[in-house]
Amino acid sequence: GRAKTPVELTALEEAFRRFAVHGDTRATGRDLHGKNWSKLCKDCGVIDGKSITLTDVDIVFSKVKNKSSRTITYNQFREALSELASGGDLQDGGREVAHISGVTVRATRAVASPTVSRLTDTTKFTGSHKERFDETGRGKGKAGRVDLVDKSGYVSGYKHAGTYEKKVQPKPQQKPM
Repeated sequence: GRAKTPVELTALEEAFRRFAVHGDTRATGRDLHGKNWSKLCKDCGVIDGKSITLTDVDIVFSKVKNKSSRTITYNQFREALSELASGGDLQDGGREVAHISGVTVRATRAVASPTVSRLTDTTKFTGSHKERFDETGRGKGKAGRVDLVDKSGYVSGYKHAGTYEKKVQPKPQQKPM
């Protein structure tokens, strides 16, 4: 058979999917939560604080979503954008749609500084913090955070631990001559 050609997404659909999966590892990209809808509107400059506020965005989201749902689909997303464009007294509703389609979700990059590198250098850790990492600097996980209780019955540090059974074993009897 022939290989299927992937469906081409418009820039607006691509932006919808990026924001739909943002911050949620289990998201499929088909539904957009209210939190991500608000983030999309903030990041794209739709919320200007004057004609469109965060409250307006939340009201539009509640208006277009299904009553029992917490998410909106792509068609409801388009409806919400047109609702914002017409109800928000915007001169050019298409301008916001085009602006949204060009947005990419960016991750914050960590700043490399001597202070941060000194604070995160596990070789300089002391005390209980040192016990949380192995020789390579990787965390030990739960084993590094939890004191594992020794249930052997011996005091910790006792050098003859485990020798009791050898001491109390009955000695083999010698045969009389």
